[in-house]
Amino acid sequence: MRYRWIPLLFLLSTAPLGGIATSPWDDMRLKHSWKTIPENWESLGLPTAHTTIDLYIALKPYRENALIDALNEVSDPRHPRYGMHLSREQVADIVAPHPDTVQLVHSWLEHHRVTSSSVSVTHGGSFLTVTGVSVSQANNLLGASYQLYTHTKTNETIVRTLGYSLPVVLHGHVQTVAPTTFFSSPLTQEQTPQKRSGVAAVRLGKSPLGEPVRMPLSRRITHVTPAFLRWLYNTVTYVPSAMDRNKVGVTGYKREYPSPVDLTSYMRKYRPDGIDATYVVAVVNGGEYDPDNPGREANVNLQLSVGMTYPTPHIFYSTKASPDGDFFLAWLDAVLGQQNVPQTITTSYGYSEKDYPMEYALEACLLFAQLGTRGVSVLFATGDDGVGKGDCTARFAPVFPATCPYVTAVGGTMSFRPEVAASLSGGGFSEYFSRPGYQQRAVSTFLDNLGQQYSGLYNPLGRGIPDISAQAITIPLFYKGEEIFAEGTSCSAPIVAGIISLLNDHRLSQGKRPLGFLNPWLYRAAGSLNGLNDIVSGSNPGCNTDGFSAIVGWDPVTGLGTPDFLRLMHILDTGSSNPPE
Repeated sequence: MRYRWIPLLFLLSTAPLGGIATSPWDDMRLKHSWKTIPENWESLGLPTAHTTIDLYIALKPYRENALIDALNEVSDPRHPRYGMHLSREQVADIVAPHPDTVQLVHSWLEHHRVTSSSVSVTHGGSFLTVTGVSVSQANNLLGASYQLYTHTKTNETIVRTLGYSLPVVLHGHVQTVAPTTFFSSPLTQEQTPQKRSGVAAVRLGKSPLGEPVRMPLSRRITHVTPAFLRWLYNTVTYVPSAMDRNKVGVTGYKREYPSPVDLTSYMRKYRPDGIDATYVVAVVNGGEYDPDNPGREANVNLQLSVGMTYPTPHIFYSTKASPDGDFFLAWLDAVLGQQNVPQTITTSYGYSEKDYPMEYALEACLLFAQLGTRGVSVLFATGDDGVGKGDCTARFAPVFPATCPYVTAVGGTMSFRPEVAASLSGGGFSEYFSRPGYQQRAVSTFLDNLGQQYSGLYNPLGRGIPDISAQAITIPLFYKGEEIFAEGTSCSAPIVAGIISLLNDHRLSQGKRPLGFLNPWLYRAAGSLNGLNDIVSGSNPGCNTDGFSAIVGWDPVTGLGTPDFLRLMHILDTGSSNPPE
């Protein structure tokens, strides 16, 4: 849709003929609402009169399709601009709002006596943050009814409204406003780790490339070490050389921190050539860092990624939630403002997609697209509840941001020769995002095979997840000095991120650009040219169903399969990433 730009002076001066002049700010239309209080939340009533909030206002870009057009061009191996990623300034320019949008929104704020000194602008003017807004003022601005709500399990207390509106004249200019109707708290994808007890016998074998590697006696893996992963995914012989340019980012939320002591213990046992491995901490939005109080999630994410990529530098982002209560937007706001961003970033957190207001999710997804245009490969775990947690009486419940079509979603596998789908592997189809072009052929083939099974429980036109997978079961980590086991796609995502980082290292060492947004390449080149190991057995039960089944080709359990580093590197080196249609 293209917007019709009406001169602002004309818009603000309109009045019914022969009547009393009315303000366009009084003509309100609903933007989003919930019918009931979201699950696990309950109202505590009205906040005190002195309560203030900071409002986050996302403005729609003037060039509506320019960002995604640019992302597709720089990410599609068949396009002449493949790999020609944009700078921070170029991205800010293509997502900038029309000057009329800016003037209109500021006029609306001024009408409600919001002072200009309380308004800050970021990302080329596409985001406004209004600080210190009283609840009564926010209610007037948004036709809302803010109350205090508490989470029944975590006791977290927030200020939210079950619905909000905007003047009709702003609906074509404002994407979303927060905090408003977004209630959910981020959940980690990692399953509860278990302390290490007995370990089955292992023997010392040889990898296909000749490097000694500890190999399990059976196809049921007793513990998935870096040596095993490097053998399984063919990275054993590769030595990173672009450490001055290539970096990996690992995101952390909810006061989850890694421990350098635990990292040293992990590397000493499983990657002794990297005992000096370390990382840099970036504190985001007032986040904290307490290495003496580490978290299992942060430890397993960092240890696996470092174990795969040593000596590639790592940045751990410790992020506090943004004014709207969303950790992802706080992190995105900070990272998109940086001139240099790690080429590969992995995240093992997510929300149930249905907990996001749709327009809010769309806005967050477009911010991830901005990272892709800048040459960043963004990977998200798909969750550990198969097609959904609980009984899901209405629909299956995929996880966001994994459902965003501009990130790479990572599912889970187990065993080897052959690998099979891990039953916990999150997968399914988005209710919010339509199937992207790069998925059309692969997903259509799966749906043709599926037939009418689960009809009505999922969106057959939605973006399918995952895109790719990796080991997710019996993953050892060190936590507070003890070795324990973890399982989940929290483990799979940093493993895949490590392999992608090594591919980026290879490209950068040859003077080439990083891979950036992966999916068009994965589906159009790597999948069709056998750069991935197809997983053809296993399923992901959930919602009181057997879930989907892994089959030949793409499936919503393991995606395209697991990566083979050497084959993927060969595809890149030979330029065979332009297969015929």
